[in-house]
Amino acid sequence: MEGGGTQGIQFIIQIVLARLLLPEQFGTIAIVMVFIHVAQVFVQSGFGTALIQKKNVDEEDFSSIFYLSLMIAAVLYSLIFLISPAIASFYSMPVLIPVLRILSLILFTGAFNSIQYSFVSRNLQFKKLFKSSLGAMFISGVLGVAAAYNGLGIWALVIQQLTNQISISVIMWFTIEWRPKLVFSLAKVKDLFTFGWKLLASSLLNVFYLEIRTLFIGRLYSSSALGFYNRGEQFPKLIVNNINGSIDAVMLPTLSALQDDRKRAKEMMRRSIVTSSFLIFPMMIGLAVVAEPLVILILTDKWIPAVPFLQMFSISYALMPIHTANLQAINAMGRSDIFLKLEVIKKLIGLTILAVSLPFGVYAIAMVQVLSGIISTFINAYPNKQILNYSYKEQLTDIMPSFYISMIMGSIVYSMNYLNIAEWQILVIQVFAGTVIYIGLAKIFKNESYGYLLETVRQLILEKRKASV
Repeated sequence: MEGGGTQGIQFIIQIVLARLLLPEQFGTIAIVMVFIHVAQVFVQSGFGTALIQKKNVDEEDFSSIFYLSLMIAAVLYSLIFLISPAIASFYSMPVLIPVLRILSLILFTGAFNSIQYSFVSRNLQFKKLFKSSLGAMFISGVLGVAAAYNGLGIWALVIQQLTNQISISVIMWFTIEWRPKLVFSLAKVKDLFTFGWKLLASSLLNVFYLEIRTLFIGRLYSSSALGFYNRGEQFPKLIVNNINGSIDAVMLPTLSALQDDRKRAKEMMRRSIVTSSFLIFPMMIGLAVVAEPLVILILTDKWIPAVPFLQMFSISYALMPIHTANLQAINAMGRSDIFLKLEVIKKLIGLTILAVSLPFGVYAIAMVQVLSGIISTFINAYPNKQILNYSYKEQLTDIMPSFYISMIMGSIVYSMNYLNIAEWQILVIQVFAGTVIYIGLAKIFKNESYGYLLETVRQLILEKRKASV
């Protein structure tokens, strides 16, 4: 429920900004974020996960990584500041110079946030993280929308993203007990680096692989095309990341604590896959089939070219829970070496497919990303056949019931696009019918996750009633 609250607010903010701003402005900011995301990998990835995974950590571990992250952020910010004119020249966009230099300041807040996130995850204080994210989202959303309404264009997006990161840092400073100490241990850094460098390399490969499409589209085609591509990806990504992120945050520390009990770790991983698939499959398939009336209604006609991207990315992101569960299990068992090997293999395959698609246009690039995601699902699942004795067959058996009823629901809902009524009426009918059909099918076929979630809700209600007595 908490994840749904932040997801809902962020969704509304993005809708308002999309209605006020132009596709090319979103395309321009997407190019900027490529360079920032790559830099953030060096600042935030690897060491943060190592802090969570390590069995015994102390203040010296946290503080040492904190100061190291700040130093890395300062070096990378200086580099981006210096090369921003060259980047702007390459894309023939002078506005990239000031935008890059200002928005890259989030590298410093990222250095701070990554340690705070690790502390929260390790101590399972996720409610505090939710409150911080919610508060920051509200503050940045109001400022971003106000800037867009007053005609600041791309700077509205800069303001929204920058204030979001600053606000999270400030709020978490007052809500989380951790404070950096004036200590730094090179030995501690080296110890964490042994595990973390593989995750750092894996994250760098992953970000480069995901963002290289943005670089190619922005250079070979246009910022408008990139804006449509980016917007089509953002909505399914937003939904899945919020749901999957909540499961992901709990899963790594929980599985890490079960490193010596592989049977229970497998049960935990299986529950994650089954439950998240039950929730995400209908959302993504439903989003794909209602894409056109949804885009016209909430984003206006200027965003219609984003519809095919929205449909394709909905299919791609439906697989995210399976990716996450398999990869987190590998990390939790301390096998970051396998994690890195998987990333190399997947990226080589994906880049080969991408290279073939480049001459055929932006839609072809999106299509091969879906294909690459399907291939990656099988690659990610392979090691857990040995590590946790969780085979392909078992994983497919666990997810197929939710997939089947989602497809039936999606087919029925899609047929409603041909109703001769207003777009908003079609959308309302589709959402209502899709929800009723999916829950009804889950009940009829006695879906495992439906029963599990229903029982969980009942237990929560009983606990609240007992607490209020």
